Amino acid sequence: MPEVKKIATRDSYGNTLVELGKEHDNLVVLDADLAAATKTGVFQKEFPERHINCGIAECNMMGIAAGLAATGKVPFVSSFAMFAAARAFEQVRNSIGYPKMNVKIGATHAGISVGEDGASHQCNEDIALMRTIPGMTVINPSDDIEAKAAVRAAFALDGPVYLRFGRLAVPVINDNPDYKFEIGKGVLLKEGSDVTIIATGLCVEASLQAADLLAADGISAEVINIHTIKPLDKEMVLNSVKKTGKAVTVEEHSIIGGLGSAVCDCLCEHMPAPVYKIGINDVYGESGPALELLKKYGLHGQGIYEKTRDFVRK
Repeated sequence: MPEVKKIATRDSYGNTLVELGKEHDNLVVLDADLAAATKTGVFQKEFPERHINCGIAECNMMGIAAGLAATGKVPFVSSFAMFAAARAFEQVRNSIGYPKMNVKIGATHAGISVGEDGASHQCNEDIALMRTIPGMTVINPSDDIEAKAAVRAAFALDGPVYLRFGRLAVPVINDNPDYKFEIGKGVLLKEGSDVTIIATGLCVEASLQAADLLAADGISAEVINIHTIKPLDKEMVLNSVKKTGKAVTVEEHSIIGGLGSAVCDCLCEHMPAPVYKIGINDVYGESGPALELLKKYGLHGQGIYEKTRDFVRK
């Protein structure tokens, strides 16, 4: 069998910024002394006059981005998720969110797949933080193709956007002619009748693996890719759960405040149904190889399969 193509979504981010930079003179990129890691270094090399290294001063960087947006520029600010969402939260809220500035936040190295960098850098709270900011669009792409499309869509959207990217190279799963990216619209990847698996980010591919294992057990799982967590595709969630009667959410993020909470909010308001949330269970991460950490926290195909199987059989 041919080897599956794997690309880190942070690479997709950097490469797409270069493409957009060639098309739009008003695009500028800001970084917090992490251009090599966030992959905005490729933009810096191509457009040094439109790349600003703000140093290790993420809070100040957000204020600079807001100022640039006020002049008509479209700034993409880049740093690790822990620093972009957590350290600079107040500036994102008050300088970008409150005045509805057209700033795009490219947050890389999100989740436990940061690996050996450990708990201090494994941001499992960023989606929850960004969801609370009024008017903030929150996107968590599943692969290279989706990440590139998300960056382009974020540029085209007028308003603040939080884009979540990973360090780990992940399989390309959206390389089909029917794939279409639209902010706020989920993607139905597999139809099923017994349970709806709603996944985001790198957990989408693992959820497809789990669905295959469930099928061998006679459990028909519907799989939905939710790349846009805010605004959530409520229509797709409701239509699917109306058919299956129950949902499992899967995310490389805390089960508090992320995709699982967004889905529960939706179902609780419109159509109460049983939900099981798979993610980081109110604990900090730890240092270790990314793939081993995903296994330990049950975010690989086998782990999602076992948890979903037990939930369905209850």
